Amino acid sequence: MKLSEHWLREWVNPPLSTAELAEQLTLAGLEVESVTPVAPVSAGVVVGEVLSVAAHPKAAKLQICAVDIGTGTPLSIVCGAANVRVGLRVPVAMVGAELPGGKLIQQAQLRGVDSYGMLCSASELGLAEASEGLLALPLDTRLGEDVYLYLRLDDVSIDVSVTPNRGDCLSVAGIAREVAALNRLTLNAPATDAAVAVAATITDHIDVIIDAPDDCPRYAGRVLRGIDRTAPTPLWMQERLRRSGMRSINAVVDVTNYVLLELGQPMHAFDLTRLRGNIHVRRARTGESITLLDGQQITLHDNTLVIADEARVQAIAGIMGGLDAAIDASSDTLFLESAYFTPQAVAGRARAYGLRTESSHRFERGVDPGLQRRALERATTLLLEITGGMAGPVIEAGAAQQAEPAAITLRAKRLQQVLGLALPAEDVTRLLTRLEMQVSTTADGWRVTPPPYRFDIALEVDLIEEVARLHGYQRLPARAHHAALVMRPEPEARSKLSRLRDVLVDRGYQEIVTYSFVAPELQRQLDPATPPLPLANPISTEMSVMRTTLWCGLLNVLRYNLNRQHSRQRLFESGLRFIPQGNEVTQERTIAGILTGSPVPEQWAQPQQAVDFYDLKGDVEALLALSGDLGAYRFETAVHPALHPGQSARIWRNGQAAGWLGALHPAVARALGLEQAAYVFELSLDLLEQGRLPAFREVSKFPAIRRDIAIVVEEAVTATQVQACAASAAPELVRHIQLFDVYRGKGIDSGRKSLALGLTLQASSRTLTDEEVTTTLDHVVRTLQQQLGATLRD
Repeated sequence: MKLSEHWLREWVNPPLSTAELAEQLTLAGLEVESVTPVAPVSAGVVVGEVLSVAAHPKAAKLQICAVDIGTGTPLSIVCGAANVRVGLRVPVAMVGAELPGGKLIQQAQLRGVDSYGMLCSASELGLAEASEGLLALPLDTRLGEDVYLYLRLDDVSIDVSVTPNRGDCLSVAGIAREVAALNRLTLNAPATDAAVAVAATITDHIDVIIDAPDDCPRYAGRVLRGIDRTAPTPLWMQERLRRSGMRSINAVVDVTNYVLLELGQPMHAFDLTRLRGNIHVRRARTGESITLLDGQQITLHDNTLVIADEARVQAIAGIMGGLDAAIDASSDTLFLESAYFTPQAVAGRARAYGLRTESSHRFERGVDPGLQRRALERATTLLLEITGGMAGPVIEAGAAQQAEPAAITLRAKRLQQVLGLALPAEDVTRLLTRLEMQVSTTADGWRVTPPPYRFDIALEVDLIEEVARLHGYQRLPARAHHAALVMRPEPEARSKLSRLRDVLVDRGYQEIVTYSFVAPELQRQLDPATPPLPLANPISTEMSVMRTTLWCGLLNVLRYNLNRQHSRQRLFESGLRFIPQGNEVTQERTIAGILTGSPVPEQWAQPQQAVDFYDLKGDVEALLALSGDLGAYRFETAVHPALHPGQSARIWRNGQAAGWLGALHPAVARALGLEQAAYVFELSLDLLEQGRLPAFREVSKFPAIRRDIAIVVEEAVTATQVQACAASAAPELVRHIQLFDVYRGKGIDSGRKSLALGLTLQASSRTLTDEEVTTTLDHVVRTLQQQLGATLRD
């Protein structure tokens, strides 16, 4: 919010310097980002009147002007401005004057004619970046008056950073209200009292039907006829708009912008002759479109609140008007609109269409619901003063009275606990009353009703913040808090996330952090079975749903890096994935990774090759091994829609699903434009962090015996199943089983495979005999035959 200090001081004038005022606002939570002079200082520029204009004898584009500056002797000044004319009062830079930029005015001879000064445009005085002609001053301006003092260019623009919860401060009136409360002063609202209503001089009116009362509780408007669209905007208003960061357009638009800045109420003017029938405030219908004032044509969403006549949509409510009913140079009959749209009806709509306007900025944060009639009267008064014309009666639709905000209980004990300061009850009452709140005392504190425009006050803590702001944060005591420290238990078996990260980093991975919001198309490709949670107010369409897998962010980063010729990548991320379950959302802690390219950086001692499934599996097993219970994990061939059907596996731990790993599905890779294979994994952190404490077991003093066997099993039988079956056959003697060979081919039937196992047998209390070893091996083979259909290989 940018505003003129002079304008602000017309409302409230505290005994503070500009720097002190800026510091006070900042300490009260309205951070002042900058204080900028409204124009460079210029000396020797006075008001003059053009008495005569004659053609230059040697230059067609120059004219010789006689200019009266109040000294009694007219100056002869050569001027090339197209709008110079007799009777025009303009800024005159006399000989010796210094203009912004260090330009010194001297007596000059232009094509043989002496010139004793310069007639100035707005840009030459530093009031605009560019201008088409001389700056015309009001005809009642006193000749010879210093232009710098007349235009009050000793002013500054104060740029206040208003936080999203303080929509009530997006106006001069709102900032002035804060300054008055901070300094215990009374507001002086100039000529804005709604009691001074503009009397209707014509009976013209238009019916307003509110079809969406929850989105638009109040709507006011009136008809204005006979306005002079050629009437210029007064210089004082142009300057106030400029100092607030707005440019002058025409009298009607300038007045609506002025009221927006002054009171905080956005308004809009329609050309009444272009409206068809009544005004309807409703939701957009399917397929409706509108051409906006900026020429952009958009198709409206069904949830968009619009202002429409009987024929078409004429404006997006609270955001921007349409071109069909826009005022132009021929418009002399207006319908002036002043409405209250709820923040929920406007929030996010402008961003959804790629728009951002002063109007939407205010409605999204909350406009005073009782301001519409007052703003309409103020705008009508200004328009009639500037453009003339006649006003019709005020048309109001919607709720006659606004709903009162709910009262909030403020406890004295809680106030003291939070602020660390016991304020007298009368001081608290006075502070809150200065903010236009209704305050009554109770046995243990206060009962407070905030004003309707304070949308940010709903809880007790909000009231505590207001007391702290007005009392002064700098006056609150600074004390160190005391708290009893309690040792948090740290399970010895737990594997910390930091340790898991270190393992991946040691294996060449780099950690990334991505948004939890992802594109719905990518989410659908990777996890089509799980409908993601959509965001009500997304940053963009590419970030409009919550991720159900961390692979979304990993693949986006992988693709970004591949497009920049980084072909070898190892990336991982830890974070939450969000799984909708009925009306609830489960947040699951997850760690995921992706790798592509070669196993090692390019070198002379090892040929280049691409990573494969087992490179990834080795990295995953390194993570699983941190639990101290690698044997509890099992890899099972399974199908995942985002993974290659022949190179994917589900990971289980003691019957619980622990994660997935595998190659990215070729169809997904093609859709993402990936030209090289990528491998991904995703693991549950809650399971991964569960470790097993090591337990002591006495090492046998007796020799171990190894026997190798080769068995033939069906392709569907996994090595893990074989090892588990063999171990269960003689658990007291079989200490270790090592798979050391897998064979398919000649001598083995189709659909079967040969597995070679090394069995280590050992007893803890004796040396095994050959007979015991043979018996145990026979028992193991029989168990494999009975349970898995295995046969010994010849």
